[in-house]
Amino acid sequence: MTPVILLAAQKESAEVTDWAARIGWVVGLGLFVALVYWLMREGWKWRGTLQSDLPELPTVPDDLGPARLSMSGRYHGSTTAGQWLDRIVAHGLGTRSRVRLTLTDAGLDVVRPGASDFFVPAGALREAVLGKGIAGKVLTEGGLLLVTWEHGGKLIDSGFRSDHAAEHTQWVDTINSMINKRETEGAR
Repeated sequence: MTPVILLAAQKESAEVTDWAARIGWVVGLGLFVALVYWLMREGWKWRGTLQSDLPELPTVPDDLGPARLSMSGRYHGSTTAGQWLDRIVAHGLGTRSRVRLTLTDAGLDVVRPGASDFFVPAGALREAVLGKGIAGKVLTEGGLLLVTWEHGGKLIDSGFRSDHAAEHTQWVDTINSMINKRETEGAR
């Protein structure tokens, strides 16, 4: 019986965790995630550099005149017109934010808390439609107000979503009637 006791006394329990390997994996994963975020940030900055030919955005005129329409909601970004995945990031146009839109005879005033405001002159407005998607946001059909405007010889689609989506149709009708009126008066 003595040999059995000696055999049992010589056994050791296996090590449960290899802490050095585990810490190495966690540090490696953390570095990989940091690298991916850094590359995404550099890609965003590079896109802005590629779009640097876009001139500065127009400023709000001193006298906007009376508001035709006003709404609060979200600004979801701007893209090259007709290419809903080609986001424009130059001059802060790629930054999603809350928005306060005001349409006047002078144009469209876009006020964004926490992001740079911009103004679209009435002469630059080209079309307004109800859409379902823009880079980074896809909604149900008609859930997004898309305003097409021209800036620096480039057509731009900007996507907005009102806090009250039922307002979108009125915005589309009013903007398009302003454009049609301007084109009719210009043809005379």
